[in-house]
Amino acid sequence: MRLRRPDSEAAPPPRSRARALARAHPRPHTRRRGRRTKMATAMYLEHYLDSIENLPCELQRNFQLMRELDQRTEDKKAEIDILAAEYISTVKNLSPEQRVEHLQKIQNAYSKCKEYSDDKVQLAMQTYEMVDKHIRRLDADLARFEADLKEKMEGSDLESSGGRGLKKGRGQKEKRGSRGRGRRTSEEDTPKKKKLKGGSEFAETILSVHPSDVLDMPVDPNEPTYCLCHQVSYGEMIGCDNPDCPIEWFHFACVDLTTKPKGKWFCPRCVQEKRKKK
Repeated sequence: MRLRRPDSEAAPPPRSRARALARAHPRPHTRRRGRRTKMATAMYLEHYLDSIENLPCELQRNFQLMRELDQRTEDKKAEIDILAAEYISTVKNLSPEQRVEHLQKIQNAYSKCKEYSDDKVQLAMQTYEMVDKHIRRLDADLARFEADLKEKMEGSDLESSGGRGLKKGRGQKEKRGSRGRGRRTSEEDTPKKKKLKGGSEFAETILSVHPSDVLDMPVDPNEPTYCLCHQVSYGEMIGCDNPDCPIEWFHFACVDLTTKPKGKWFCPRCVQEKRKKK
C-alpha cells in the first residue's frame, strides 16, 4: 500500500519540474544576444579607430607643409622689400631695359607669394575635408546605431509586455484551481523580467550614455554652411557643376537625391537661372 503525501509536500508533476529547471537554468539566448551586440559595437569601434589611426600624422604633415609655405612667403616678401628699395634708389640711373628687368623680378616674387598662398589654401581645405569626412561618417553611424538600439528596445518592450499579459491571464486562470500554482505563476514573471534586462541591458546603458541629444551638440559658429537649408555639412553631399554656383554643395535630402546621379548635376537654383537666360 502506497501512502500519499500531503498536498504541500507532493512532488511536482513532470511539466512543473521542467519549469522549475528552466527557472533555475534560464536559456542563454538573451545573454548571447547582448554579447553579440557588445561584440558588434567593439568591432565597429576597433574599425573606426583603425580608420582614424593615421589622421594625426596626416594632420601634422599638412600643418608642417603650411608652416613651410608661410616661411617661404615671408622670405619672398622680404626679397620684394629689398628689390623695391633697390629699384627706388637706383631708378634714375637705370636704363629702360634694366628697369623692366628689375620690375619683372619684383613681379615674379609676387607671383611666387600668390602661388604659396594658393597652395596653403588648398592644404587648409584638404585638411578640413579630411577631418570633416570622419565627422560625417561618425555622425551617420551614430544616428544609425541609435536607431537600431531604439528599435531593439521597442521590440524588447513589446515582447515583455506581451509576455506579462499572457502570463497574467494564465496566472488568474490557474489561481482559481490552486493557491500553490498561483504562487508559481507569480514567480514565473521574474525570469521574464530578467530576460528583458539581460537582452536590453547593454542597449539601455548605451542610450543613457549616448542620448539623442548627442547628435544635437552645438555647432561651431565658424563652421561654414552649405545647401539651400544653410546648414553645416553632414551625411552625403553633392557638388553643383556650375563653377559660378554661390552655394556649391548640397545635402542629398534637400535636393531630393538618394544616389549620386550620373554625369553633370546642377542645383535647382542654377537650373532656374539657366531657364531665365533662355
